[in-house]
Amino acid sequence: MTADLSKVVSDAQAGDEEAFRFLYRSLQPGLLRYLTALVGADAEDVASEAWLQISRDLPGFSGGEFRAWAVTIARNRAMDHLRRMRRRPSLPVPVQALAELASDADTAERASETIGTETALALIATLPPREAEAVLLRAVIGLDAGSAGRVLGRRAGAVRTAAHRGLRRLAVLLERQTLTEASVGVEGVPPPRAGGGPALRASHVEPADG
Repeated sequence: MTADLSKVVSDAQAGDEEAFRFLYRSLQPGLLRYLTALVGADAEDVASEAWLQISRDLPGFSGGEFRAWAVTIARNRAMDHLRRMRRRPSLPVPVQALAELASDADTAERASETIGTETALALIATLPPREAEAVLLRAVIGLDAGSAGRVLGRRAGAVRTAAHRGLRRLAVLLERQTLTEASVGVEGVPPPRAGGGPALRASHVEPADG
């Protein structure tokens, strides 16, 4: 956490509403993407529950990485939600929408550059659960390996490895999509309209290791 953010957290703990709004604006976009990968269309509801708890527990926050602390709360709320719903998380993104991703993604670095897109979240949802969450926490939320490890209950090295493997898998998926689109173009068969076809579904999300 940067010194500036630490000051904002301190101000928010002291009751500064503008400071709390700044924390919300800084974290909410990435947090919502992360929760979307976990609980699909219910992400906003889960995020609202998380922010209520963050607001309630903030006075007792004793330092460290604020983002990791907040994401841990959000993840716990997501796990509670999934247990209540007794269903697998899903991302209702049509397979055809993947054609909107960059067509020259052949490295993990290039895959990382597309993480911020909605269609990229659909690809992340197809990764093994540990890799998917590692990629989301590192590339979407922006946590370092140590902070992400604390959220997931894993060692920093394990999270770093999982994120690297996840990005490599994304690169392969993107390359395959490029080849598929090129093949369709050669055959002269137009791709299905966006919005049709099955939706991608995320893998089961595992709780933090004990």
